[in-house]
Amino acid sequence: MEGSVEGSGTSTPLGKPKESQGHPGSVWPKELIALEPGESAWQVALKKIQELSDSDHRDPFMVADLGVLASRHRAFCQALPRVSPFYAVKCSSSVWVLRVLDTLGTGFDCASQVELDQVLGLGVAPSRIIYANPCKPVSHIQYAARHGVQLLTFDSEEELTKVAQHYPGARLVLRLLTEDSESIFPLSAKFGASLEACERLLKSARDLGLAVVGTSFHVGSNCRTPHSFRQAIADCRRVFEMGRAFGHDMSLLDIGGGFPGGEGCEPQFEEMARVINAALAQDFPEGSGVEIIAEPGRFYAASVCVAAVNIIAKKAVLESGGRRKLLYYLNDGHYGIFRLFLREPAPSTPIVVKELCSDPPLFPCTLYGPTCDAFDKLFREEVQLPELDVGDWLVFPSMGAYTSSMSSTFNGFPPASTYYAMEPKLRCLEGERRDSPLRGSPQGLSLVRGACG
Repeated sequence: MEGSVEGSGTSTPLGKPKESQGHPGSVWPKELIALEPGESAWQVALKKIQELSDSDHRDPFMVADLGVLASRHRAFCQALPRVSPFYAVKCSSSVWVLRVLDTLGTGFDCASQVELDQVLGLGVAPSRIIYANPCKPVSHIQYAARHGVQLLTFDSEEELTKVAQHYPGARLVLRLLTEDSESIFPLSAKFGASLEACERLLKSARDLGLAVVGTSFHVGSNCRTPHSFRQAIADCRRVFEMGRAFGHDMSLLDIGGGFPGGEGCEPQFEEMARVINAALAQDFPEGSGVEIIAEPGRFYAASVCVAAVNIIAKKAVLESGGRRKLLYYLNDGHYGIFRLFLREPAPSTPIVVKELCSDPPLFPCTLYGPTCDAFDKLFREEVQLPELDVGDWLVFPSMGAYTSSMSSTFNGFPPASTYYAMEPKLRCLEGERRDSPLRGSPQGLSLVRGACG
């Protein structure tokens, strides 16, 4: 069926997305949508909306353009040439996202046995994994030991005691407390050792016969203050000196995550990278024998997906003073792919997929999810939208981070389906992993970095 749908003033030809045929032995499934040259996830979503609009089953869905991962990887490597990315699996644990990143040669930041098992199951070498949860169940530590995942973070004496008993051959990374109060999702209230505690922890590790090989920190997810990296890197330099004084072979710096994801984020990634590069040049200059890794998640995954949701119910409310307010009930909400929206500082206005007049009147609107919980809404604040009807669609860009991985089936509503799309040229990377070894690490960590060309 051919036609057109308008959204944000643009018209896109519609038709059924073309599916890839794959080939024998391919790691890519035939169900992957083959993108035409220049085609985007947004355009595939419009086609899918047209297809579903002819049906009474208008379930929520996402479209993931896996090719975005390659462009984000290239951007990361170019902006931070000394830093090897270890993707934060928790951000999006889709097997196809992980396979593409494996093909590109990234490392992986895992936080649990399940994540370790998923990444190892793809054939990723244990040396390309950091178990970056400072508070680990004993059984998960034992799993890491059995499978040779050596890099483990810690921030307490209790964690050192567990590791000494269950994985004395681990290579430990001391996580530092950082200033992250201005990040959207701060973490330091839960994780990280203060500078004052580091000397005691390094001594305890030595006394227990454990090897501390470096430091890590995390400035908080979606960091808004690039200078937080500068101070944290300077603090790591001090801890390196402490560690070496206790006989530890300190040679790994993990600068964590916190990098912006979607388009138009402030501060921009390039600005943040300039601050990081300058701090590294000052405190960990080239030739110092220190390997540097990071744990980007949102930066890679956010712009991979667009999400489409349908209006399943509507209510108009006349408030005091004659103000007309609209309540829209969507088929996905807080307990689905919008779990983090209530914690965002400002609402993200969706794109209306409907032909409207050039300047439609806007109304204050509340967007509710489908469950019976009144807390199930997308934003704390109202958003301004035109008057829409039951059956209309809303599209949200930059929905690849912390969406599917945080979805639940509360109240019997299943998670949104995801359709994966890929340009044919990305398939050429299959079987041609362009890894190149980093400079020899004093610990023999065998870190790898995907080519960025």
